[in-house]
Amino acid sequence: MFGNQIKTVLLLGILTSILLVIGSFFGKGGLIFAGIFVLVMNVGSYWFSDKLVLMMYKAKEVKDKDSRLYKIVKEVKEKANVPMPRVYIIPTESPNAFATGRNPKHAAVAATQGVLELLNDEELEGVIAHEIAHVRNRDILISTIAGTIAGVISYIAFMARWGAIFGGYGRNDGNGNMFELLALAIIAPITATIIQLAISRSREFIADETGARIVHNTKGLASALEKLHANVKHNPLMFGNQATQHIFIVNPFTKKSLMSLFSTHPNVDARIKRLKELNL
Repeated sequence: MFGNQIKTVLLLGILTSILLVIGSFFGKGGLIFAGIFVLVMNVGSYWFSDKLVLMMYKAKEVKDKDSRLYKIVKEVKEKANVPMPRVYIIPTESPNAFATGRNPKHAAVAATQGVLELLNDEELEGVIAHEIAHVRNRDILISTIAGTIAGVISYIAFMARWGAIFGGYGRNDGNGNMFELLALAIIAPITATIIQLAISRSREFIADETGARIVHNTKGLASALEKLHANVKHNPLMFGNQATQHIFIVNPFTKKSLMSLFSTHPNVDARIKRLKELNL
């Protein structure tokens, strides 16, 4: 887990470095303008993301404290020493789960009807522990920071493309050339996206390990990941937004695996292998 934490810090550092480099093309004014614009968008998303995503997936809050899901969430949150999150069920047979909320005091855990039917108690506990690990590790905040930096890079690249169309961009020292424009407008945002996705995959590995340590059990989550991966291939989620796929424990939409560089989740086999190698 320590290695993945270091990886997250290094990737965020690389993202910041890319931002500073391409920001030099437009000077302080362009960088500040892009930064403020994207920051406002992402802070708004960070603050209200829980309400928006729960509404998007038609999640219904669980009021029955004796229900199976509520009891397991409560048991896991006590082991994790975090506040009790709100508990929701999503009305779909596609098996999955996610956590959302800007901090542990404003968190929510949602599970689909399909995941409740597919998994036994040990497996469901592993999935809930993974989601509560995201809450405890403040991964919503980390993903927002990464998204903000990557968003500024993409916005500046957009400005560069328009600048090129209208006959000028960036520096006025006469040293601009086609390679600089290509790097700024195309390579930089693609690189930023790849790094942002790498951060997402790194946080999934960390949540797997943190969740397993919370419940002192790797078998439940490993078995759950195997079942979820196999089932989602044949029963993907049929509503929602592709932009939210990173919040789920496994990618809920696609039947085919994406190129590893452009995936929000690590390879399931690699996740299971790492879990089995943990010494708890």
